[in-house]
Amino acid sequence: MAEAVVSAAVSAPSTAVPAPLPVRAVLPWAFFVGLLALIALYFVGAEQGATSLIAGSDVHEWVHDGRHLLGFPCH
Repeated sequence: MAEAVVSAAVSAPSTAVPAPLPVRAVLPWAFFVGLLALIALYFVGAEQGATSLIAGSDVHEWVHDGRHLLGFPCH
């Protein structure tokens, strides 16, 4: 009995190339994230101080542990 030899061409796996992101598509999101980071930094670092926008100590109590974690003095 004759055996049929089947040869399969083995090709190298193709590498995935990510699509380039245009700067014009990323820039609004980068600005938005940066603005949110600055607002969060304000509330953690400066709220309840000389530039307080909200009366009372509620904001201070909510971000108290974050203040210590980031090195802001509060006592």
